[in-house]
Amino acid sequence: MHAVRRGQINPRGGALVAWAVYDWASTPFATLIVTFVFPAYFARAVVGDEVRGQALWSYAIGGAGFAIAILSPLLGAIADAYGRRKPWLFAFSFLCAICTALLWFVHPHRAFVGLAIGLVAAANISYVSATVFNNAMLPDLVPEERLGRLSGWAWGLGYSGGLAALLLALIVFMKPDLTWLDRPRGEHVRIIGPMVGLWYMFFMLPLFVWTPDRASSGLSVVSAIHKGLATLKTTLNELANRKDVLRFLIARMLYSDALVAIFAVGGIYAAGAFHMTIAEVTSFGILLNVTAGIGAFLFAWIDDWLGSRRTILIALAGLIVTAWLAVLIRNPVWFWVAGAALGMFVGPVQAASRSFMARVAPKGREIEFFGLFALSGRATAFLGPALVGTVTAITGSQRTGLASLILLLVSGAALLLPPSEPGRKHTPP
Repeated sequence: MHAVRRGQINPRGGALVAWAVYDWASTPFATLIVTFVFPAYFARAVVGDEVRGQALWSYAIGGAGFAIAILSPLLGAIADAYGRRKPWLFAFSFLCAICTALLWFVHPHRAFVGLAIGLVAAANISYVSATVFNNAMLPDLVPEERLGRLSGWAWGLGYSGGLAALLLALIVFMKPDLTWLDRPRGEHVRIIGPMVGLWYMFFMLPLFVWTPDRASSGLSVVSAIHKGLATLKTTLNELANRKDVLRFLIARMLYSDALVAIFAVGGIYAAGAFHMTIAEVTSFGILLNVTAGIGAFLFAWIDDWLGSRRTILIALAGLIVTAWLAVLIRNPVWFWVAGAALGMFVGPVQAASRSFMARVAPKGREIEFFGLFALSGRATAFLGPALVGTVTAITGSQRTGLASLILLLVSGAALLLPPSEPGRKHTPP
Protein backbone atom coordinates (compact mmCIF):
# COMPACT_ATOMS: atom_id res chain seq x y z
CA MET A 1 0.00 0.00 0.00
CA HIS A 2 1.39 3.36 -1.02
CA ALA A 3 2.04 6.14 1.41
CA VAL A 4 -0.09 9.27 1.12
CA ARG A 5 1.27 12.79 0.96
CA ARG A 6 0.92 14.83 4.08
CA GLY A 7 -2.03 17.20 3.96
CA GLN A 8 -3.76 15.35 1.10
CA ILE A 9 -7.18 13.80 1.69
CA ASN A 10 -7.09 10.08 1.11
CA PRO A 11 -9.78 9.39 -1.54
CA ARG A 12 -10.53 6.05 0.12
CA GLY A 13 -12.77 7.02 3.02
CA GLY A 14 -12.38 3.56 4.47
CA ALA A 15 -8.75 4.39 5.32
CA LEU A 16 -9.90 7.27 7.56
CA VAL A 17 -12.56 5.11 9.20
CA ALA A 18 -10.02 2.33 9.79
CA TRP A 19 -7.64 4.81 11.45
CA ALA A 20 -10.43 6.09 13.69
CA VAL A 21 -11.49 2.53 14.57
CA TYR A 22 -8.09 2.06 16.23
CA ASP A 23 -9.35 4.39 19.00
CA TRP A 24 -12.37 2.06 19.34
CA ALA A 25 -9.92 -0.84 19.71
CA SER A 26 -7.57 0.73 22.25
CA THR A 27 -9.80 2.85 24.50
CA PRO A 28 -11.35 -0.09 26.42
CA PHE A 29 -7.88 -0.68 27.90
CA ALA A 30 -7.83 2.83 29.35
CA THR A 31 -11.48 2.61 30.40
CA LEU A 32 -11.73 -0.84 31.98
CA ILE A 33 -8.14 -1.63 33.00
CA VAL A 34 -6.66 1.74 33.98
CA THR A 35 -9.73 3.66 35.17
CA PHE A 36 -12.83 1.82 36.29
CA VAL A 37 -13.14 -1.94 36.65
CA PHE A 38 -9.69 -3.33 37.40
CA PRO A 39 -8.49 -0.54 39.76
CA ALA A 40 -11.54 -1.04 41.99
CA TYR A 41 -10.91 -4.81 41.99
CA PHE A 42 -7.22 -4.24 42.75
CA ALA A 43 -7.90 -1.94 45.72
CA ARG A 44 -10.81 -3.84 47.21
CA ALA A 45 -10.06 -7.50 46.46
CA VAL A 46 -6.29 -7.75 45.85
CA VAL A 47 -4.95 -5.18 48.33
CA GLY A 48 -7.95 -5.36 50.66
CA ASP A 49 -7.77 -1.67 51.67
CA GLU A 50 -9.22 1.00 49.35
CA VAL A 51 -7.15 3.89 50.72
CA ARG A 52 -3.87 1.94 50.51
CA GLY A 53 -4.99 0.49 47.17
CA GLN A 54 -5.54 4.00 45.74
CA ALA A 55 -2.05 5.02 46.88
CA LEU A 56 -0.37 1.87 45.44
CA TRP A 57 -2.26 2.14 42.15
CA SER A 58 -1.29 5.80 41.83
CA TYR A 59 2.39 4.96 42.33
CA ALA A 60 2.18 2.12 39.77
CA ILE A 61 0.65 4.32 37.07
CA GLY A 62 3.12 7.07 37.89
CA GLY A 63 6.08 4.70 37.58
CA ALA A 64 4.87 3.55 34.17
CA GLY A 65 4.56 7.20 33.16
CA PHE A 66 8.19 7.84 34.09
CA ALA A 67 9.32 4.96 31.84
CA ILE A 68 7.17 6.29 28.99
CA ALA A 69 8.69 9.74 29.39
CA ILE A 70 12.14 8.30 28.74
CA LEU A 71 11.17 6.01 25.85
CA SER A 72 8.64 7.94 23.77
CA PRO A 73 10.77 10.81 22.35
CA LEU A 74 13.58 8.37 21.51
CA LEU A 75 11.23 5.92 19.81
CA GLY A 76 9.58 8.75 17.91
CA ALA A 77 12.85 10.09 16.53
CA ILE A 78 14.01 6.60 15.51
CA ALA A 79 10.69 5.77 13.83
CA ASP A 80 10.69 9.06 11.88
CA ALA A 81 14.13 8.15 10.54
CA TYR A 82 12.89 4.64 9.67
CA GLY A 83 9.81 5.97 7.83
CA ARG A 84 7.15 3.35 8.48
CA ARG A 85 4.79 3.64 11.42
CA LYS A 86 2.79 0.41 11.29
CA PRO A 87 5.45 -2.10 12.43
CA TRP A 88 6.04 -0.13 15.63
CA LEU A 89 2.31 0.42 16.15
CA PHE A 90 1.58 -3.29 15.76
CA ALA A 91 4.37 -4.39 18.11
CA PHE A 92 3.34 -2.13 20.99
CA SER A 93 -0.38 -2.77 20.49
CA PHE A 94 0.17 -6.54 20.54
CA LEU A 95 2.32 -6.35 23.68
CA CYS A 96 -0.33 -4.27 25.45
CA ALA A 97 -3.04 -6.78 24.50
CA ILE A 98 -1.00 -9.75 25.76
CA CYS A 99 -0.14 -8.14 29.12
CA THR A 100 -3.78 -7.16 29.56
CA ALA A 101 -5.01 -10.69 28.86
CA LEU A 102 -2.59 -12.06 31.48
CA LEU A 103 -4.46 -10.12 34.21
CA TRP A 104 -6.68 -13.20 34.40
CA PHE A 105 -3.99 -14.65 36.68
CA VAL A 106 -4.31 -11.84 39.28
CA HIS A 107 -6.28 -13.54 42.06
CA PRO A 108 -8.01 -11.66 44.92
CA HIS A 109 -5.15 -11.95 47.40
CA ARG A 110 -2.31 -9.67 48.54
CA ALA A 111 0.22 -12.13 47.14
CA PHE A 112 -0.80 -10.97 43.64
CA VAL A 113 -0.22 -7.24 44.20
CA GLY A 114 3.20 -7.35 42.51
CA LEU A 115 1.93 -9.31 39.50
CA ALA A 116 -0.96 -6.88 39.03
CA ILE A 117 1.27 -3.82 39.19
CA GLY A 118 3.88 -5.36 36.86
CA LEU A 119 1.37 -6.38 34.18
CA VAL A 120 -0.56 -3.11 34.28
CA ALA A 121 2.65 -1.05 34.14
CA ALA A 122 3.97 -3.02 31.14
CA ALA A 123 0.61 -2.82 29.38
CA ASN A 124 0.34 0.92 30.03
CA ILE A 125 3.84 1.61 28.70
CA SER A 126 2.99 -0.34 25.53
CA TYR A 127 -0.40 1.35 25.19
CA VAL A 128 0.99 4.89 25.33
CA SER A 129 3.93 4.00 23.06
CA ALA A 130 1.45 2.68 20.49
CA THR A 131 -0.54 5.92 20.57
CA VAL A 132 2.61 7.87 19.61
CA PHE A 133 2.73 6.08 16.25
CA ASN A 134 -1.04 6.13 15.75
CA ASN A 135 -1.23 9.88 16.43
CA ALA A 136 1.65 10.57 14.03
CA MET A 137 -0.38 9.12 11.15
CA LEU A 138 -3.04 11.85 11.54
CA PRO A 139 -1.33 14.70 9.60
CA ASP A 140 -0.91 12.43 6.55
CA LEU A 141 -4.61 11.58 6.30
CA VAL A 142 -6.44 14.92 6.08
CA PRO A 143 -5.58 18.60 5.41
CA GLU A 144 -5.01 20.98 8.29
CA GLU A 145 -8.53 22.45 8.23
CA ARG A 146 -9.99 19.01 9.00
CA LEU A 147 -7.53 17.79 11.62
CA GLY A 148 -9.80 18.75 14.51
CA ARG A 149 -12.77 16.88 13.11
CA LEU A 150 -10.94 13.65 12.38
CA SER A 151 -9.17 13.73 15.74
CA GLY A 152 -12.39 14.54 17.61
CA TRP A 153 -14.45 11.95 15.78
CA ALA A 154 -11.82 9.31 16.48
CA TRP A 155 -11.81 10.21 20.18
CA GLY A 156 -15.60 10.02 20.16
CA LEU A 157 -15.44 6.61 18.52
CA GLY A 158 -12.89 5.59 21.14
CA TYR A 159 -15.26 6.50 23.95
CA SER A 160 -18.00 4.58 22.14
CA GLY A 161 -15.67 1.58 22.16
CA GLY A 162 -15.06 2.03 25.88
CA LEU A 163 -18.83 2.24 26.41
CA ALA A 164 -19.50 -0.90 24.37
CA ALA A 165 -16.81 -2.83 26.25
CA LEU A 166 -18.17 -1.66 29.61
CA LEU A 167 -21.69 -2.75 28.63
CA LEU A 168 -20.36 -6.10 27.47
CA ALA A 169 -18.55 -6.60 30.78
CA LEU A 170 -21.57 -5.55 32.83
CA ILE A 171 -24.15 -7.61 30.93
CA VAL A 172 -22.14 -10.74 30.19
CA PHE A 173 -19.73 -11.11 33.13
CA MET A 174 -20.95 -9.12 36.13
CA LYS A 175 -24.54 -10.24 36.58
CA PRO A 176 -25.09 -11.35 40.21
CA ASP A 177 -26.85 -14.55 39.12
CA LEU A 178 -23.99 -15.63 36.83
CA THR A 179 -23.01 -19.22 37.65
CA TRP A 180 -20.25 -20.15 35.22
CA LEU A 181 -17.71 -17.76 36.77
CA ASP A 182 -16.51 -18.13 40.38
CA ARG A 183 -17.27 -14.75 42.03
CA PRO A 184 -15.42 -15.44 45.32
CA ARG A 185 -12.27 -16.04 43.27
CA GLY A 186 -12.85 -12.83 41.31
CA GLU A 187 -13.31 -14.56 37.96
CA HIS A 188 -16.16 -12.22 36.95
CA VAL A 189 -13.64 -9.33 37.10
CA ARG A 190 -10.44 -11.17 36.14
CA ILE A 191 -12.00 -12.21 32.83
CA ILE A 192 -12.10 -8.52 31.84
CA GLY A 193 -8.35 -8.78 31.14
CA PRO A 194 -8.65 -11.43 28.39
CA MET A 195 -11.79 -9.73 27.06
CA VAL A 196 -10.04 -6.36 26.61
CA GLY A 197 -6.91 -8.00 25.19
CA LEU A 198 -8.91 -9.87 22.52
CA TRP A 199 -10.98 -6.76 21.78
CA TYR A 200 -7.79 -4.76 21.19
CA MET A 201 -6.23 -7.35 18.86
CA PHE A 202 -9.39 -7.84 16.79
CA PHE A 203 -10.47 -4.24 16.25
CA MET A 204 -7.00 -2.87 15.51
CA LEU A 205 -6.81 -5.01 12.36
CA PRO A 206 -8.71 -2.61 9.99
CA LEU A 207 -5.99 0.02 10.40
CA PHE A 208 -3.30 -2.43 9.30
CA VAL A 209 -5.39 -3.57 6.33
CA TRP A 210 -6.79 -0.32 4.92
CA THR A 211 -4.94 2.73 6.27
CA PRO A 212 -1.84 3.55 4.22
CA ASP A 213 1.58 3.87 5.81
CA ARG A 214 4.56 5.95 4.81
CA ALA A 215 7.16 4.26 2.69
CA SER A 216 10.32 3.01 4.34
CA SER A 217 13.21 5.47 4.32
CA GLY A 218 15.52 2.66 3.25
CA LEU A 219 17.62 2.95 6.38
CA SER A 220 18.40 -0.11 8.44
CA VAL A 221 17.11 -0.20 12.01
CA VAL A 222 20.64 0.48 13.32
CA SER A 223 21.09 3.46 10.99
CA ALA A 224 17.64 4.74 11.95
CA ILE A 225 18.62 4.58 15.62
CA HIS A 226 21.78 6.64 15.00
CA LYS A 227 19.92 9.20 12.88
CA GLY A 228 17.04 9.35 15.36
CA LEU A 229 19.34 10.07 18.28
CA ALA A 230 21.02 12.91 16.39
CA THR A 231 17.67 14.36 15.28
CA LEU A 232 16.21 14.20 18.79
CA LYS A 233 19.16 16.18 20.16
CA THR A 234 18.64 18.85 17.50
CA THR A 235 14.91 19.05 18.16
CA LEU A 236 15.36 19.48 21.90
CA ASN A 237 17.71 22.37 21.16
CA GLU A 238 15.17 23.85 18.71
CA LEU A 239 12.42 23.96 21.33
CA ALA A 240 14.03 27.01 22.89
CA ASN A 241 13.11 28.90 19.69
CA ARG A 242 9.63 27.35 19.42
CA LYS A 243 8.10 29.05 22.44
CA ASP A 244 4.53 28.38 21.31
CA VAL A 245 5.19 24.64 21.20
CA LEU A 246 7.26 24.68 24.38
CA ARG A 247 4.52 26.46 26.37
CA PHE A 248 1.94 24.04 25.03
CA LEU A 249 4.05 21.01 25.98
CA ILE A 250 4.57 22.30 29.53
CA ALA A 251 0.87 23.14 29.87
CA ARG A 252 -0.11 19.72 28.60
CA MET A 253 2.34 18.13 31.00
CA LEU A 254 0.44 19.71 33.89
CA TYR A 255 -3.15 19.07 32.82
CA SER A 256 -2.29 15.59 31.54
CA ASP A 257 -0.84 14.76 34.96
CA ALA A 258 -4.23 15.61 36.41
CA LEU A 259 -6.12 13.58 33.78
CA VAL A 260 -3.82 10.56 34.23
CA ALA A 261 -4.49 10.63 37.96
CA ILE A 262 -8.25 11.11 37.50
CA PHE A 263 -8.35 8.12 35.16
CA ALA A 264 -6.15 6.06 37.46
CA VAL A 265 -8.04 6.62 40.71
CA GLY A 266 -11.52 7.58 39.51
CA GLY A 267 -12.94 4.09 39.94
CA ILE A 268 -11.27 3.62 43.33
CA TYR A 269 -12.60 7.02 44.49
CA ALA A 270 -16.15 6.16 43.41
CA ALA A 271 -15.94 2.77 45.15
CA GLY A 272 -14.51 4.16 48.39
CA ALA A 273 -16.12 7.58 48.81
CA PHE A 274 -19.61 6.47 47.73
CA HIS A 275 -19.39 2.75 48.60
CA MET A 276 -20.15 1.66 45.04
CA THR A 277 -19.94 -1.97 44.06
CA ILE A 278 -17.73 -2.93 41.12
CA ALA A 279 -20.88 -3.26 38.99
CA GLU A 280 -21.95 0.27 40.01
CA VAL A 281 -18.47 1.61 39.25
CA THR A 282 -18.77 -0.02 35.82
CA SER A 283 -22.16 1.65 35.30
CA PHE A 284 -20.62 4.98 36.33
CA GLY A 285 -17.88 4.38 33.76
CA ILE A 286 -20.55 3.76 31.11
CA LEU A 287 -22.14 7.13 31.89
CA LEU A 288 -18.80 8.94 31.66
CA ASN A 289 -18.00 7.28 28.35
CA VAL A 290 -21.36 8.37 26.92
CA THR A 291 -20.84 12.01 27.89
CA ALA A 292 -17.13 11.97 26.92
CA GLY A 293 -18.01 10.62 23.48
CA ILE A 294 -20.68 13.29 23.01
CA GLY A 295 -18.24 15.98 24.08
CA ALA A 296 -15.53 14.76 21.71
CA PHE A 297 -17.94 14.72 18.75
CA LEU A 298 -19.42 18.16 19.49
CA PHE A 299 -16.10 19.89 20.16
CA ALA A 300 -14.59 18.48 16.93
CA TRP A 301 -16.22 21.32 14.96
CA ILE A 302 -15.26 23.90 17.61
CA ASP A 303 -11.63 22.80 17.23
CA ASP A 304 -11.60 23.56 13.49
CA TRP A 305 -13.64 26.74 14.04
CA LEU A 306 -11.95 28.43 17.02
CA GLY A 307 -8.61 26.59 16.97
CA SER A 308 -7.12 23.88 19.14
CA ARG A 309 -5.75 26.16 21.86
CA ARG A 310 -9.09 27.88 22.54
CA THR A 311 -10.85 24.52 22.50
CA ILE A 312 -8.44 23.18 25.12
CA LEU A 313 -9.01 26.25 27.33
CA ILE A 314 -12.80 25.93 27.16
CA ALA A 315 -12.60 22.24 28.04
CA LEU A 316 -10.14 22.85 30.90
CA ALA A 317 -12.47 25.46 32.39
CA GLY A 318 -15.26 22.89 32.32
CA LEU A 319 -13.01 20.26 33.92
CA ILE A 320 -11.97 22.58 36.75
CA VAL A 321 -15.58 23.41 37.67
CA THR A 322 -16.92 19.85 37.43
CA ALA A 323 -13.93 18.29 39.24
CA TRP A 324 -14.40 20.73 42.11
CA LEU A 325 -18.08 19.82 42.32
CA ALA A 326 -17.24 16.10 42.27
CA VAL A 327 -15.04 16.35 45.37
CA LEU A 328 -17.46 18.60 47.26
CA ILE A 329 -20.61 16.58 46.61
CA ARG A 330 -21.58 13.92 49.14
CA ASN A 331 -24.90 12.89 47.64
CA PRO A 332 -24.35 9.88 45.32
CA VAL A 333 -27.01 11.05 42.84
CA TRP A 334 -25.39 14.47 42.43
CA PHE A 335 -21.98 12.79 42.15
CA TRP A 336 -23.30 10.94 39.12
CA VAL A 337 -24.50 14.24 37.67
CA ALA A 338 -21.12 15.92 38.28
CA GLY A 339 -19.30 12.94 36.79
CA ALA A 340 -21.44 13.04 33.67
CA ALA A 341 -20.71 16.76 33.27
CA LEU A 342 -16.98 16.18 33.81
CA GLY A 343 -16.97 13.57 31.07
CA MET A 344 -18.21 16.15 28.53
CA PHE A 345 -14.87 17.98 28.79
CA VAL A 346 -12.39 15.08 29.02
CA GLY A 347 -12.61 14.03 25.36
CA PRO A 348 -12.26 17.56 23.91
CA VAL A 349 -9.10 18.26 25.95
CA GLN A 350 -7.44 15.11 24.60
CA ALA A 351 -8.68 15.40 21.01
CA ALA A 352 -7.81 19.09 20.68
CA SER A 353 -4.35 18.47 22.16
CA ARG A 354 -3.70 15.85 19.49
CA SER A 355 -4.89 18.11 16.66
CA PHE A 356 -2.79 21.00 18.04
CA MET A 357 0.36 18.92 17.77
CA ALA A 358 -0.65 17.66 14.32
CA ARG A 359 -0.93 21.29 13.19
CA VAL A 360 2.50 22.38 14.43
CA ALA A 361 4.62 19.24 13.84
CA PRO A 362 7.14 19.80 11.01
CA LYS A 363 6.80 17.70 7.88
CA GLY A 364 8.70 14.44 8.03
CA ARG A 365 9.16 14.65 11.81
CA GLU A 366 5.63 13.91 13.03
CA ILE A 367 6.49 10.88 15.16
CA GLU A 368 9.40 12.74 16.70
CA PHE A 369 7.12 15.59 17.73
CA PHE A 370 4.41 13.20 18.86
CA GLY A 371 7.11 11.52 20.89
CA LEU A 372 7.64 14.89 22.59
CA PHE A 373 3.85 15.13 22.84
CA ALA A 374 3.82 11.80 24.67
CA LEU A 375 6.75 13.04 26.76
CA SER A 376 4.71 16.07 27.80
CA GLY A 377 1.90 13.77 28.81
CA ARG A 378 4.18 11.39 30.69
CA ALA A 379 7.38 13.17 31.72
CA THR A 380 5.84 14.01 35.08
CA ALA A 381 2.92 11.57 34.82
CA PHE A 382 4.03 10.25 38.18
CA LEU A 383 3.31 13.71 39.66
CA GLY A 384 -0.48 13.56 39.50
CA PRO A 385 -0.88 10.00 40.82
CA ALA A 386 1.93 10.53 43.34
CA LEU A 387 0.29 13.76 44.50
CA VAL A 388 -3.03 11.96 45.00
CA GLY A 389 -1.32 9.03 46.67
CA THR A 390 0.71 11.21 49.03
CA VAL A 391 -2.16 13.53 50.00
CA THR A 392 -4.48 10.54 50.43
CA ALA A 393 -1.95 8.75 52.63
CA ILE A 394 -1.24 11.86 54.76
CA THR A 395 -4.86 12.95 55.24
CA GLY A 396 -6.54 9.54 55.10
CA SER A 397 -9.13 11.17 52.82
CA GLN A 398 -9.82 10.13 49.24
CA ARG A 399 -11.67 13.43 48.65
CA THR A 400 -8.72 15.57 49.69
CA GLY A 401 -6.37 13.45 47.59
CA LEU A 402 -8.49 13.91 44.48
CA ALA A 403 -9.02 17.64 45.12
CA SER A 404 -5.26 18.25 44.88
CA LEU A 405 -5.45 17.67 41.12
CA ILE A 406 -7.41 20.85 40.51
CA LEU A 407 -4.19 22.85 41.03
CA LEU A 408 -2.62 21.06 38.06
CA LEU A 409 -5.62 21.82 35.82
CA VAL A 410 -5.53 25.51 36.74
CA SER A 411 -1.76 25.74 36.17
CA GLY A 412 -2.02 24.11 32.73
CA ALA A 413 -4.79 26.48 31.65
CA ALA A 414 -2.82 29.52 32.81
CA LEU A 415 0.14 28.60 30.59
CA LEU A 416 -2.06 28.50 27.48
CA LEU A 417 -3.06 32.16 27.86
CA PRO A 418 -3.32 34.23 25.72
CA PRO A 419 -5.08 31.83 23.33
CA SER A 420 -3.30 32.69 20.07
CA GLU A 421 -3.09 29.93 17.48
CA PRO A 422 0.40 29.13 16.08
CA GLY A 423 0.95 28.64 12.39
CA ARG A 424 2.20 25.47 10.72
CA LYS A 425 5.97 25.13 10.61
CA HIS A 426 7.84 23.32 7.87
CA THR A 427 11.18 21.64 7.98
CA PRO A 428 13.48 22.93 5.22
CA PRO A 429 14.70 20.24 2.79
